[in-house]
Amino acid sequence: MSGNELQIAKERLQLYREAEKNILSGAQSYSIAGRSLTRANLGEVQKMISQLEADIRALETRGTTRRPVYRVCPLDN
Repeated sequence: MSGNELQIAKERLQLYREAEKNILSGAQSYSIAGRSLTRANLGEVQKMISQLEADIRALETRGTTRRPVYRVCPLDN
């Protein structure tokens, strides 16, 4: 299941990076016949990119970290 989630998150990150690129190149808004359209808010797109990157890191490291195990032997004094 996490492999599928990871794939989806990576695809979404790719799309958001493309959207950020388009916004930065000036394709954020345009006007036709007196009407204007704004496609996306740069701040929101960048926030989502950061969130997706964090999600991907979490999915990639899920189950790979090992916790130390300690054995305790009580001693009679």
